[in-house]
Amino acid sequence: MDWDKLRIFHAVADAGSLTHAGDKLNLSQSAVSRQIRGLEEQLNTNLFHRHARGLILTEQGELLFDATVAMSKRLDTAAARIRDSEEEVFGELRVTTTTGFGTLWLAPRLPKLYEKYPDLKVDLMLEERVLDLPMREADVAIRMKEPSQADLVRKKLMMIKMCMYASPAYLAANGTPQRLEDMSDHRLICQNTDSNQVHAGLNLIQQLMMHDVRSMLTVNNYFGVLQAVINNLGIGVLPDYLIQDFPDLVQVLPETESADVPVFLAYPEELRSSKRVAAFKDFVQDEIITHRKLLREKESR
Repeated sequence: MDWDKLRIFHAVADAGSLTHAGDKLNLSQSAVSRQIRGLEEQLNTNLFHRHARGLILTEQGELLFDATVAMSKRLDTAAARIRDSEEEVFGELRVTTTTGFGTLWLAPRLPKLYEKYPDLKVDLMLEERVLDLPMREADVAIRMKEPSQADLVRKKLMMIKMCMYASPAYLAANGTPQRLEDMSDHRLICQNTDSNQVHAGLNLIQQLMMHDVRSMLTVNNYFGVLQAVINNLGIGVLPDYLIQDFPDLVQVLPETESADVPVFLAYPEELRSSKRVAAFKDFVQDEIITHRKLLREKESR
């Protein structure tokens, strides 16, 4: 099968348009169209439904596109492994993690990584959906549970908890609750129980809601919860890893917190020798060592 035709087919299927694919490939629309017709003739099937608004893959086209996607990811992996060298760390590294951990913990620390490896290009993908690492949807994942996918190298980074925090100004104006029943006099800020979150956090929220909370604000991510808390709106349920960067927050009812939540770093077995992955893993582990040290110092005061 003609590899060049497959490359052009992949671009057209990805763009959904001959014109857009041609722009990406620096080819004219007519040249792209000829290649697609030639591939369809070679396979004796239609790969696209033609519509006024663009192109839609046929069932046979979907099968071929799945194959070219897998091929493209394999080629990207091979190219990345070839580029990795003993002396240098450079190139793209696709990292996926949750919105909360990515915005509140990881992103603020990335300047240190870039200071050490200025030629590294991190593509940070923040979403609650678990991406398929063996299929190379990402190179490295940091998740709040142990990955279940096969053929992954995994490392437990730390344990975290969901706790309740408030600003000093809020507590000065509204008082500090001394027991769970006192939460009925306060505004609770938390993720919606229908949103994607760790089970331990959900269980804590459900426990708090049993105490007839006077007022609530629900947000679909921890960044929103944090912004409301630091702006004196109420008492928020937040992960304890953010205390290092927001030391003025006061933990409320410290005996009421979630169960431990494990944080794992994982990457495909085939990237075990990647210098980019090793550099990122070492960076994260060093930052966690610093994080733990600061937490111990805070607890000992």
